[in-house]
Amino acid sequence: MDLREFKEKLPKYKALIGFDYGSKRLGVAVSDLLLMSATPYKIIQRRNIEADLAEIKKIIQEKEVGGIVYGLPLQMNGEEGQTAQEVRKFAQRLAQEITLPYYFWDERLSSAAVESVMIKEADLSRAKRKKTLDAGAAAYILQGCLDALSRI
Repeated sequence: MDLREFKEKLPKYKALIGFDYGSKRLGVAVSDLLLMSATPYKIIQRRNIEADLAEIKKIIQEKEVGGIVYGLPLQMNGEEGQTAQEVRKFAQRLAQEITLPYYFWDERLSSAAVESVMIKEADLSRAKRKKTLDAGAAAYILQGCLDALSRI
């Protein structure tokens, strides 16, 4: 599905949830209901798919989510590697139980960009960066998608 199709499937006045996938941690960001801004929300410490699903479903209900954006970690040449395949598999598993439209957003360098800001702008220590990096990367991914959606 392309971005225009994704936008057409989104319900009005519902937020988007964005994920920065990791095998140990899942960064989560949520947009406002007008799809203008993304905010880091939390980091889910991955345990098993059932626990992850329960936590994701809870957030979707609490935050009035109408669609999902997955960061897709493409390689620098644009090809999909092992981690991108894991993201797609994770999305397919969630889609079995969560029937919201979803979209994959190219997330190349998102974690590096967020970490750079954390170092230069916020002067955060390595330990503090680790605690917030995944949620910040999810917000960066989601904001990129929101900006693109606003242009179509």
